[in-house]
Amino acid sequence: MYKFLLCWRYLRSRYIALASIISVTLGVATMIVVNSVMAGFTTEMENRIHGILSDVVLESTSLEGMPDAQWHMEQIQAVAGQWIEAMTPTVVVPAMLSFQVPYGSGKWITRPVHLIGIDAATQGQVSDFSKYLQHPENRRQLSWELRQEGYDIRDPQGGKEARERPQMAAAGWPHRIRRARYQEMLRPPKDSSRTSSRSPEKTTTAKPDLSASAPPPPEQPTVNPIRVLSETQRPGSDPASLRSDPKEPTAAGCPTNNLSSGLRLPPPWGLQLPDGSGEAGFQRQERAEGKSDDGNKGSFSSPPDSASPSASAAPAESDDPFASRIQAETFDPTRQQHTGAVLGMGLVSFRDAEGDDRFVLLPGDDVKLTFPTAGTPPKAISDTFTIVDLYESKMSEYDSQFVFVPIEKLQQLRGMIDPVSGARLVSSIQIKLKPGVDGNMVRDLLRAKFRPELYAVFTWRDKQGPLLAAVQMETAILNVLLFLIICVSGFGILAIFFMIVVEKTRDIGILKSLGASGQGVMGIFLGYGLLLGLTGSAAGLILGLIFVRYINEIADWLGKLTGRPLFDPQIYYFYKIPTIVQPSTVAWIVLGAVAIAVLASVLPALRAATLRPVEALRYE
Repeated sequence: MYKFLLCWRYLRSRYIALASIISVTLGVATMIVVNSVMAGFTTEMENRIHGILSDVVLESTSLEGMPDAQWHMEQIQAVAGQWIEAMTPTVVVPAMLSFQVPYGSGKWITRPVHLIGIDAATQGQVSDFSKYLQHPENRRQLSWELRQEGYDIRDPQGGKEARERPQMAAAGWPHRIRRARYQEMLRPPKDSSRTSSRSPEKTTTAKPDLSASAPPPPEQPTVNPIRVLSETQRPGSDPASLRSDPKEPTAAGCPTNNLSSGLRLPPPWGLQLPDGSGEAGFQRQERAEGKSDDGNKGSFSSPPDSASPSASAAPAESDDPFASRIQAETFDPTRQQHTGAVLGMGLVSFRDAEGDDRFVLLPGDDVKLTFPTAGTPPKAISDTFTIVDLYESKMSEYDSQFVFVPIEKLQQLRGMIDPVSGARLVSSIQIKLKPGVDGNMVRDLLRAKFRPELYAVFTWRDKQGPLLAAVQMETAILNVLLFLIICVSGFGILAIFFMIVVEKTRDIGILKSLGASGQGVMGIFLGYGLLLGLTGSAAGLILGLIFVRYINEIADWLGKLTGRPLFDPQIYYFYKIPTIVQPSTVAWIVLGAVAIAVLASVLPALRAATLRPVEALRYE
């Protein structure tokens, strides 16, 4: 009992021990704060990496892809179906993105990208892809149709604390219409000589002479070229030539430019049809026929506003050899779009000196994508796409390289459809596992099933293994360096205890002369070191947890005090410092600090225990 009483008395009266307690407190608090912040950064980074990559990926080693995606998914289901929650096919191919700088010199910019064809209905089931889109409706369910408006003017991941993006307020059809009218204004006027060369007489003489074999009926009108009229010159007649079979499918606000498909195209703004009909007549015809735009799909779409027709119209079949050229000229970007695409935020935006996001392109702009076909040798093909949304995962590696398009369109353009069976080729199959399932186990099962020279199977950690391993190595090295702070406090305890032993030599001799054993004297100093360690660790634990709890407020206060932001979200792409307190990490930090304090008191305790009472009291 006397040992604990002496330890408590020394702890209260010896203020020199306060230095050791403070050093242990600061060391423990620093390690708790640093480990919590590092754990938060690591977890946030892993979540963002995992947000685009599914749990397990089956890839084809060939750029042409793997045939019959449905058969491969059935084989995967047969091997590991009990652990699989969802699957989706994807097509991944290197490509070049080209776009023209708007409202400027018209300069074209070309960047290398990864073109990814995805299924909008199932991609969100295997990853967090939809979570990083900028339109609320697309976050619920991605649509390849351009939205009228409603894109977030603030980063949805940052909430109210994020800076405004005023350019996004006009994204969608308003931006597309304004851009199209601006381009029309810059377009040079048509040459009168070119107009006269396309007169009805010229057009008629340019056609093949078929009068000898099959003369046209007298009542058939001659097709005249389309000419542009002002809005006040639009006639309102209802031409019979525009009527189509009511059974023909129509696009929901998505008129197509493919005459061979039987779809009819409403006249764009200010265009006069050859037989005198115009947009007003077209709208009356739509109302008379009772057309509806529900459940229709097409290659192009029109804005869902009152200024445009509510549905598409299909012209009758025509044998005119110039029909495709006339139709191509009728594509109106103010009411039609190309195939939708989702671009990474880093491809179309940058940050100025003040940290605000500036956009070069917005949803509603058109871009060109050039990519290789699936043949051998591959050939380069290009197509035009319309940006329907932007993707922002906060990982620059993804946001500056990824472009997402409909998988069906990409398969069609690359020639990844079997002409005999109709089976579609895919580059990879994304696999979502059930919660708690070991991805390495499923990976090994699939590797045993599929031939390694034709297929590659990875987990999401395998795909980003070097990056995650580097972060873990940095965390381990940082912990070693910080643990040296507690070791320094241990050396302070060692020095202080030796001083106490020298100072208390007479007291030690009296204790031993009264019957105290060497182990009892040694226990006094070991208990003293234990109390120092427990006190310092407890104070460090409380201080560290409080600091972690209010770390963002402290960072803001320090930023105001120094005049510079301590944690700039425009640099780190985080609006708050992410922190995660792991109980296991806190436990080993506290136990390690206590162990160092006890070990530092071992040598002074041994010296005190070996003192003889006679030698200790010789000069008394």
